[in-house]
Amino acid sequence: MVKPLSRNQMAWRAAQDLEEGMVVNLGMGMPVLAASYAPEGREIIFQSENGIVGAGPEANEDERDPDLVDASSRFVTLAAGASLIESAASFAMIRGGHIDVTMLGGFEVASNGDLANWDMQVPNKGQLVGGAMDLAVGAGEVRVIMQHQTKDGSPRLLNVCRLPLTAPACVTRIYTDLAVVDVKENGFLVQEMLHGMTEEELQARSEASLSFSANLKPLATPDI
Repeated sequence: MVKPLSRNQMAWRAAQDLEEGMVVNLGMGMPVLAASYAPEGREIIFQSENGIVGAGPEANEDERDPDLVDASSRFVTLAAGASLIESAASFAMIRGGHIDVTMLGGFEVASNGDLANWDMQVPNKGQLVGGAMDLAVGAGEVRVIMQHQTKDGSPRLLNVCRLPLTAPACVTRIYTDLAVVDVKENGFLVQEMLHGMTEEELQARSEASLSFSANLKPLATPDI
C-alpha cells in the first residue's frame, strides 16, 4: 500500500516551487509549515497577514516572542530585513496585489479552480473565512495544500464545490498527500504522483476527472 505524504512533507514539496524574490503569504494550518522548508540560498519574503513582512521559520523555545506569531498562532522568527506593520497596511498589501503567491489550506477544490476552505456548518468546529477571501482574490497566484481525501474517504477534488466558496476560479496548483495537481482550462492535470500509485487508483480517490501530464513525475520528498 502506498504511504501518503505527511503534513511536513506536503509543506516541503510546496515550498520547493517558490521562486527567488517572491512575496508569499502562508495561510493557517499546513501552509505555515512551508516557511521552514524554503530552498537554501533562495530569498523568499514570507508575509503574515497579522503584520509581519519577512517572517522566518518557527521559533525555538528560547526564541519565542509573544508579539511574533503566524496565521496559526505559532511563534516565529524574523528574517534579516523584516518589517512589522499594522493589520490595515498588511491587508493593503494583500488587496493591492502585492502578494505573488498565497498558499492556503482547503476543504474542497473544483475542477475550474473554485476554492472552499471555510465551513460554519460543523457544530463547535466551524472555521471562519478570516482573510482567505482577500488572499484568494488579491494574490497573484493561489496554491492549495490539503489532504486528497477527507477522514471518511470522501474526495476533495470535485466537479463542483459543495461547501460555501472562498473565491471562484482562483486556484492554480494543489499539493496533496498523493499528488501535485494543476488546474487548467479543461480541468485537473496531474503533474506528480506517489511512486507505486496507478492513475486508476488516484482517479478513484477523486470525484472530478483527472488528466495526466505527458511528463508525469514521481512525487518524492525527504523523510521529514
